[in-house]
Amino acid sequence: MKAIMVMFDSLNRHFLPNYGCDWTVMPNFRRLGEKTLTFDRFYGGSMPCMPARRELHTGRYNFLHNSWSPLQPYDDSVISRLKRAGIYTHIATDHFHYWEDGGSCYLTKYDSHDIIRGQQGDPWMGQVAWPEFPDTLSARKTTHNWRHDWVNRSFLDAEEKMPQKKTFDCGLDFIRRNAGEDGWFLTIEAFDPHEPFYTQEAYKKLYPDDYHGKNLDWPDYGKNEYGDEATTHVRYEYAALMSMCDHYLGLVLDEMDQNDLWRDTMLVVNTDHGFMLGEKEWMGKNVQPMYEEIIHTPFFLYDPRFPHRAGCRTDRLAQTVDIAPTLAEFFQIEPPRAVDGHSLTPIVSGDSPIRDYALFGIFGGHVNVTDGHYVYMKAPHRVDNGPLYEYTDMPCHMNTPFTPLELSTMELVEGFPHMQGFRVLKVAASKGNNCYWYGNRLYDLESDPTQEHPIRREDTELCLLTAMRDMMVKNEAPPEQFTRLGIPMTGSVPASALEQEPMDVPSFPGVGGLTPSQERILLIGWSLLSPGEQTVVLEDLRSLSDKPVETDKLLDILVQFATPQFKIAAKRGILNKL
Repeated sequence: MKAIMVMFDSLNRHFLPNYGCDWTVMPNFRRLGEKTLTFDRFYGGSMPCMPARRELHTGRYNFLHNSWSPLQPYDDSVISRLKRAGIYTHIATDHFHYWEDGGSCYLTKYDSHDIIRGQQGDPWMGQVAWPEFPDTLSARKTTHNWRHDWVNRSFLDAEEKMPQKKTFDCGLDFIRRNAGEDGWFLTIEAFDPHEPFYTQEAYKKLYPDDYHGKNLDWPDYGKNEYGDEATTHVRYEYAALMSMCDHYLGLVLDEMDQNDLWRDTMLVVNTDHGFMLGEKEWMGKNVQPMYEEIIHTPFFLYDPRFPHRAGCRTDRLAQTVDIAPTLAEFFQIEPPRAVDGHSLTPIVSGDSPIRDYALFGIFGGHVNVTDGHYVYMKAPHRVDNGPLYEYTDMPCHMNTPFTPLELSTMELVEGFPHMQGFRVLKVAASKGNNCYWYGNRLYDLESDPTQEHPIRREDTELCLLTAMRDMMVKNEAPPEQFTRLGIPMTGSVPASALEQEPMDVPSFPGVGGLTPSQERILLIGWSLLSPGEQTVVLEDLRSLSDKPVETDKLLDILVQFATPQFKIAAKRGILNKL
């Protein structure tokens, strides 16, 4: 038996014809729907990129214990299990987060891997001079990632040079070389259509556009302030890149046809999450509530044991954590220890349900649960979004280690049962994903599929909150996560858990001269900082006089430590609009 997984990053479900979109050009996704079982209620779990990939390996939610993270020494990877069982594993990818600090230990789980350079801010081509780039609407134009992106683009001026093409070329080469062999698992993982939405003219021509404004193919995360014309343009830029993805997906389907791989080869086509492009006046991900556009993802599966399910659809609930146990069952090996996921085989074989609820979220943000009908988003109980700790034996963020200031708070503690007896570092965490301001939210997806109108329905909220709590307990969530959300670990969940503590503006001794608006900005920024960071910021604030303070000066002090999302929000005035 063999299996192929084609994974895209930031592939929007609502842009695909398989899910009702009537204006994008995606003939091969239509063709894919005829060959596979299409899942109508598939959700991500841990957000964003690397947390989702950690779920693919382990079958476990990780957003309650960690933010961005390498594979930990105690993680049980299904890829490693396949390799140990004699199933040859290979990955071809241009997803450059794998070779950053916070993406380590993933590629080495495979028997072999192809690394394709040049996506986004991948530090690929060494060039001292600043690259030329057009006037832009992006707030990123002075960042390290922005600079490297435009250096890279200068070397990617034809389709044959594009990382996506090279990634699929490597994957297709593996298929051609090994089609006659048995016992292998191939992952073709493309960074596209992740931003920036850079592609070639052949795909842009599919979406004629009269836009003549400043460059916009890498939108800033936050409230959409670009206007209708620019928003339409960036949606076309994204669609063009999706059409490129569609083209290369078609080449995989061609190889499966030509080599008769449908006879004995599983095919999975998936993504980690979506991306908001003006819906509900938002751009990006991570900084807003986890709406359907972000977390309700496309998913397609073909299992050669059940060929009669090709071209069918299912509304059974499933998630990213279900992929690892599915691969284990298909190759007849034991799944990773302590999985939160379930094999998808009962859905494929007989449309039998495998789960009643799906849990999802981002570290330090809303914890969310859905039964496919309703979605409930639980915000932190208190404005400070605490207590909040990371548990790790590999203290790395996306592309940096934890700072000395962060590690000054660390303790060495006994790990949780799924950590196989390891002791781990417990580190006071940044609270940059604080969503207290958005509150608890309940949406009825059947009557309000675009989530325009949150509702209150106490019995439904308590039912979903109880299911969420039970899933958190099974996941061995840290006790302080229950405190952060204001829910008990055991017993019945009281109606009082549906309410948040009122937001009171704390006093800042020795700090004066602030307007009410500035006090609100200070409170929001303060809530995002760890205790050590708060100490440094307070000293800087005290250095200000009691005379009126310029808001820009206040923001400069706050963003020393805050997350990139907060910095963008602060500089674009979004904080005053929450």
